[in-house]
Amino acid sequence: MDNLFEITDLYLQYQSTKRVSGQVEKVNALNGVELSVRRGEILAIAGESGCGKSTLARAVIGLEKFNRGSICFEGHNIAEFSPEQMKTFRQKVQMVFQNPYASLNPKMKIYEILEEALVINTKYSKSERRDVILEKISQVGLDETCLEKYPHEFSGGQRQRIAIARALVLNPVCIVADEPVSALDVSIQAQIINLLNDLKEKYNLTIIFISHDLRVIKYLADRVAVMYLGEIVELSPAKELFEHPKHPYTKALLNAIPTFEKKKAQITLKGDLPSVTDLPLGCKFHTRCPEVMDICRTNHPVVDELKGNHCVRCWLYHTLD
Repeated sequence: MDNLFEITDLYLQYQSTKRVSGQVEKVNALNGVELSVRRGEILAIAGESGCGKSTLARAVIGLEKFNRGSICFEGHNIAEFSPEQMKTFRQKVQMVFQNPYASLNPKMKIYEILEEALVINTKYSKSERRDVILEKISQVGLDETCLEKYPHEFSGGQRQRIAIARALVLNPVCIVADEPVSALDVSIQAQIINLLNDLKEKYNLTIIFISHDLRVIKYLADRVAVMYLGEIVELSPAKELFEHPKHPYTKALLNAIPTFEKKKAQITLKGDLPSVTDLPLGCKFHTRCPEVMDICRTNHPVVDELKGNHCVRCWLYHTLD
């Protein structure tokens, strides 16, 4: 299976100005991300709020400029794209946002919202555009009567279906879905997850799925990348990660999933996520890690590849293996 995306040594910093003092701070959003995305897979990126997963999603689609490193799409660095190449790239890689209501123009009817992308990016005739719109709206489980309505006339789940239809009208090869079900009721979440899975199979789509909900990820993903403070700390096939997590942070995330089964031992993290303006030395997780060692406080861990394409950034496995 070839790689659609190759992300190498990716760093992204924001400038933040304090209101009172006016002091400028550097916000370290991404810190050396290394990640490949295979064609035709669903890759989930997991982690708690503030870990950088949404920033990574926006960087991948070209909505955020990074300071260092590269994002290569089909072997080409997106930072070197001309305006015309970027336009083509954005036709191939579409995004579905967390809040479907905020991402749909409230003053436009659904037909106009779906047609807009076709008018800008294709030379289709009016009848051809209508055929595409009818096909895509049907594939997301809605009928053509919805096309003459406005976004406020729909439920959250229906609006997310419309957002997915808008992403599909240009026949992309990849969809980046940023927390697409977190704002929806549990029953509606299941419908949208099943829809994404069906569309992936139908179109051989590559889906980068951003979520903090590991229950959703377990059902949907082929592989899982776990992020902490802007870097990937564990990467594994989904089944392997849920059955044999390695990194202490991953274990803590899995331990926090509600279950009726009796857990072996409660894993308690020591504190809150450190400030992204003042990252810890050594392993970024050592300030909260229940298994911290002396080396963790001073040396940044390397990535070790274990059995079954299971990679982990942790001194526990580097020193033991």
